[in-house]
Amino acid sequence: MPEDSCTDRALFGGTISTTFPLRFQDVSNVRQVPDHQEVFVDPARDESLIIELLDLKVDVADSGSATWFLQDLANEQDAEGTTIIEQSAVFEAPGLCYRNTPAVITTAVAQMAVSKGRQGREAQNLVKVYLANLRLKDVGTDILITAYEPLLINPLSESASTVGAGVAVPAAQSGIMPMAEVFKFAVSSFKVHDWSLFGTATGGVE
Repeated sequence: MPEDSCTDRALFGGTISTTFPLRFQDVSNVRQVPDHQEVFVDPARDESLIIELLDLKVDVADSGSATWFLQDLANEQDAEGTTIIEQSAVFEAPGLCYRNTPAVITTAVAQMAVSKGRQGREAQNLVKVYLANLRLKDVGTDILITAYEPLLINPLSESASTVGAGVAVPAAQSGIMPMAEVFKFAVSSFKVHDWSLFGTATGGVE
């Protein structure tokens, strides 16, 4: 595996943690993201990792939840050409339990064209998006771990000034961990250290 130092990262005041490479910088304060999100970016590659806490979507089935959230994300970002590449079956996470109930997890991967910030469709980049939905039903919470991997940078995108326009350089060629592996590390190492973050056992995230 390419060399890329990973470390445990404290999230949401240390109530949660997960593991991913040090090259991802916390930009949550800089970007003034909502309190229920934490955002990490590798500016040299325009890759990003987002951890988000949401109220449980009780009307969304476990089996299609990751795909549902990917489609919702595409709609929010006015993405074009969204194609679901793969999706997992539902599986339990025995190491992520509230009382005796383990979280259930589904993952999905899609390709879509999205623009940065308020740039229009003429500046869209082609990206691969990895999304995991960790469902903590007893605390009424859906956790999303979303990773963005640029495939093609539009010359009109603001990303072009920092990473260059055209086809993105493969991670392995740069001697770093591919985004697919970064995503797997972040999902498999996810831990909750303080369940009071989620309020009462029957409530969701404030």
